Formats: sequence, structure tokens, C-alpha cells
Amino acid sequence: MTGNYQVRVDFNVGEKAEMTKEVTENDITSMAEITGDFNPIHIDEDFANKTRFKGCIAHGVLSNGLISAVLGMHLPGPGAIYLGQTLKYLNPVKAGDTLRAEVEVSKWRPDKKIIHLETRCLNQHNDIIVEGEAVMLIETIE
Repeated sequence: MTGNYQVRVDFNVGEKAEMTKEVTENDITSMAEITGDFNPIHIDEDFANKTRFKGCIAHGVLSNGLISAVLGMHLPGPGAIYLGQTLKYLNPVKAGDTLRAEVEVSKWRPDKKIIHLETRCLNQHNDIIVEGEAVMLIETIE
């Protein structure tokens, strides 16, 4: 995929971006196939019904992926490279849930081209699914 991407090089503390996605059974199956994580909590309804979750739950990295999409496509956007991310999982995700990933600039170091962002993913009930912080390098494109 090629294109004319808008690469940003200046940011403001408090600046925000978000994306929303409904999680499907196919998303969960695809994640298992992509990662090789076939833990029955994700793909075996009989097994998962016996757990505290009373059904299959999505892989945690599915929520992370939505956060990554916001970071890579919106804020800071194309050219941003992960230096690190912390994550704390607070609630499960099931097929049919609608997730909203939010990021907010908490610190911008233009001299180093390093940006810190608070990250979180919430469901349709505004329950926090995962929260943390991302630290990214802004790659300048010439």
C-alpha cells in the first residue's frame, strides 16, 4: 500500500484522538490464527462457559491493536514508532462488544521527537477494558 501520508512533527499536551470498532467472532478467530494463541478461553465456548467469564473472551492484544491503530493512523499518526507501552487489563471483551480506543498526549519532547500518550480502551458501557501509556518516536520523513 502506498500513498501520500500526512506526517506530523508537532503536538500539544491534551490533544486527543479515538477510533471505534465492534468486535466480531471472526476477529477473535482471526487473532487466534494470526498469533497461534488458541487458548480455549478464546475459541471453545464449552470450555469458556465454565470460567468466570461465562463465555469466550477476546485476546487482550485485540484491544491493544485498536489502540495501536489510533496511534499509527491518527495521533501521533504515520511515521510514529513504538518505543514502549504499558498496559493494565481491567475487563474482558466478548464478541459483539463495541470498543472505543482513546489516546491523549501527556508529554511532547520536540527536541528528542518523543511523545508520551495516555491510552485506554472502553466498551459500549464505558467500562475501561485496558489502560496504559505509550511512548513513541516521531520519525521525520523527508
